[in-house]
Amino acid sequence: MTTTRTPAYTELQQRQQRLHHLTHLQSIAEWDQSANMPAKGSEARSLAVAEMGGLLHQLSTEPVLKTLLADAEQEDLSSDERANLREIKRAWSASNALPQRLVEAKSLASSRCEHAWRSQRPANDWAGHLPNLREVVALAREEAVCLSEATGLSRYDALMDLYEPGMRSAEVDRVFGDLRSWLPDLIKTVQAKQAQETVLEPVGPFPKAAQRALGLDAMRLMGFDFDAGRLDESAHPFCGGVPEDVRMTTRYREDSFIPSLMGTIHETGHGRYEQNRPRDWITQPLSQARSMGLHESQSLSFEMQLGSHPAFAKLLSPLVIKHLGDQPAFAPQNLNRLLTRVHTGLIRVDADEVTYPAHVILRYEIERALMEGEIECEDIPALWDAKMMELLGQDTRGNFKDGCMQDVHWGSGSFGYFPCYTLGAMYAAQWFAAMRRAAPTLDAQIEAGQLQPVFDWLQTNIWSQGSRWETPELVRRASGEALNPAHFKAHLQARYLA
Repeated sequence: MTTTRTPAYTELQQRQQRLHHLTHLQSIAEWDQSANMPAKGSEARSLAVAEMGGLLHQLSTEPVLKTLLADAEQEDLSSDERANLREIKRAWSASNALPQRLVEAKSLASSRCEHAWRSQRPANDWAGHLPNLREVVALAREEAVCLSEATGLSRYDALMDLYEPGMRSAEVDRVFGDLRSWLPDLIKTVQAKQAQETVLEPVGPFPKAAQRALGLDAMRLMGFDFDAGRLDESAHPFCGGVPEDVRMTTRYREDSFIPSLMGTIHETGHGRYEQNRPRDWITQPLSQARSMGLHESQSLSFEMQLGSHPAFAKLLSPLVIKHLGDQPAFAPQNLNRLLTRVHTGLIRVDADEVTYPAHVILRYEIERALMEGEIECEDIPALWDAKMMELLGQDTRGNFKDGCMQDVHWGSGSFGYFPCYTLGAMYAAQWFAAMRRAAPTLDAQIEAGQLQPVFDWLQTNIWSQGSRWETPELVRRASGEALNPAHFKAHLQARYLA
């Protein structure tokens, strides 16, 4: 009888493969819940998804795993196998900190809250949303306590660690504090500069069918593989599914095509990252994205770094004309001005890249206080109103649907996620700074419609790496230095003030 060289590690790999397959089914069920499911299916689907979450938790916390992990540590493993083992152990530790009862309860409460939110938000029904949100927050706080006790981190840091491993609120405070020191003046300066420009507004309406066709062509331009994914519609845009079957969604407004177009390009960045994760390791944690900040760096590399690049409008203009008809507003220069217009609006997902960080800072400060028990759900609207006025000069009093109810994150229990968006914007600026050092002609290539050099760099340095390295090491290997927010500031100044 022959035995494997690494019996414990091999057993762990096999167990991870089973988890991968079951997670595949869960991901598709959750996508369908948001994109296709009829309203009366909500309760049954919520129960089914919670049941699957409980099963996955049970498989992830079986007592034998502790012994297998300890034995595997002593085995002769390659560097990739050892990195995979590190990620298996990280996920195991997080799962073991949580009781199965809590996992199932949070999943069920979040599903119910999110489903009700779809109708409560357009109705501006904060009073109706509040009881559901209270339940989700109570369970998220319980989760934070469990994780905090297991890790020694603060409650909020323990939640953020699920999305951005190793990142701490002290570092976020430092980075966001720096942003707060110069961002308001930059917004005003850019707006004053742009006020001197002539911009033609597109004349609508823009039918959903035409916008969908435009979005699909933009995805093709960005290299999305439609044999391994699709685009649908949901109340809130997202990218889900699995690498072999990426499910993207967007939403449409017939009075404006830009939010859907840029939202689709944003999600395409997520989708291409998923489609290009290391295939040899696809059933293992090593293949997964290391952090959501890195994931958002891909969506923002597509939407902001490329999508708002002065030359990119030349590539989009013929597609816009093809699907929405020819009009002067769709000329490349004017289209670029539309895509880079800086305005202090209410909606985060529609925000330009200059004002976007302010939306994230607002949410970060509220959700951190909420998870640490410093405020309650009832305090959210007043805090939102005050911070929106402070950071963006916008009055949101009484406007819950465009204020504190606009995002799905809190209702779905995703506390600790919001910092990843602006960390992702900083990473994206750093990636493009590294690209330009390696290829000084990069902007000329984009001008000529040659986007492949960008995709090749991302494939080599980000997509193919999965979770082989912890985030700081991956950042250093990709860009030659640790996360450096100065690249983000330099990018905004160069694009909007040059």
